[in-house]
Amino acid sequence: MTAPLTPQDDPSASASSSASSPSGPPEPQPADGQEPSAERDAQAAAVRAEELRAEIRDAAVVFAAVVVCGVLLGLLWVWLAPRVPLISDGKAVYLKNTEGEQAVGADGWFALLGLAFGAVSAAVVFLVRRAGGIPLVVALAVGSLLASLLGWRTGVWLGPTADVVAHAKAVGKGVVFDAPLKLAAKGMLLAWPLAAMAVHLGLTALFGPRDPEPQDVFSPPRPAA
Repeated sequence: MTAPLTPQDDPSASASSSASSPSGPPEPQPADGQEPSAERDAQAAAVRAEELRAEIRDAAVVFAAVVVCGVLLGLLWVWLAPRVPLISDGKAVYLKNTEGEQAVGADGWFALLGLAFGAVSAAVVFLVRRAGGIPLVVALAVGSLLASLLGWRTGVWLGPTADVVAHAKAVGKGVVFDAPLKLAAKGMLLAWPLAAMAVHLGLTALFGPRDPEPQDVFSPPRPAA
């Protein structure tokens, strides 16, 4: 007689267990809290894309707001710039005061207003978005230049008429009238963008966010106390 087989001696159980267990070593599993490298890269790319979209959206708002402020520059220029008096004798038009500096004063007022608008616009942009970014800086620079052009043309359009002959005939002989508002020194158009860039750069350097200092991974461990 043979002894009954125990579960440990059952050949069928041994075969099934050997078939179900893998022949090779177990596959390594990622540690807790760690994700595969491809998934981390995809998440980082998604975050960068979202940040770029936010920067472009903010840059578009800054560009539009700065350009619209050019109209205010033109209004203030018309209001503050000195007038150049002209007079006609019925045959020609002359300067009433040949030694007057009103024309230079008009250029000077435009430059001062441009510097003021540039400083204020840069300060507001920095306070709204301290992080800055290339799209924001480009929008501020290009918008400031277009705002200067818009302010110049707005001031010329709202100022005295550019048709001096018709104006002289309308007012009559010997009557003083204002010359058209002109910007003789076109370099004054750069006052706004230059001031905006200088002020924004200074504020960013002084009060902008700082990048964290890199940690030295090769530093020796500190001795235990």
